[in-house]
Amino acid sequence: MSDAVSVLNGAAFDGFAQVSDTGPRGMITLRGAPEVLAKMAKALGLAVPDTLGLTSKGDLSLAWMSPDEAMVLCDYADAPGLAEKVQGAVKGDHALVAVVSDARAVFRVKGDKADQVLRKLTPAPLDGFAPGQVRRTRLAQVAGAFWMTDAETFEIMCFRSQAQYVFDLLSNAARPGSELDL
Repeated sequence: MSDAVSVLNGAAFDGFAQVSDTGPRGMITLRGAPEVLAKMAKALGLAVPDTLGLTSKGDLSLAWMSPDEAMVLCDYADAPGLAEKVQGAVKGDHALVAVVSDARAVFRVKGDKADQVLRKLTPAPLDGFAPGQVRRTRLAQVAGAFWMTDAETFEIMCFRSQAQYVFDLLSNAARPGSELDL
């Protein structure tokens, strides 16, 4: 079996905020009615996230994506086993459990002005945005999602086919001298 590689193979940019490819990330799409999502979350040992929320335990997170959808974020190697565990918990229920790790890319934007990078690219409001929240939105011309891992770090997810475009957007928005006058 081939080793997993990220689409941009560790690309990084240093500006007023640091932009980097996080490497391969495990991701599992979960879909189902609220009671089915609750069974799935329980199988993972996590709480169902509130609307626009994210719940975590260690390196395992569950992000709200829509009223009937959540995304598991985990170590790349753990995704297939976790998906099997969740499928077992909802056997007989109308549900979707799909490993989508290779269909997405994740970037990290870090620094005390990291929010300014996203303010330039998304219509999503960032005032009051904090760890434990997630947004599905636009990043310039493409769909994406983002969340915070701490007070100075955002992680941004996009489709793998759009990774170079999103990396270039993030890097350009983090260019030294382009800070916002907030």
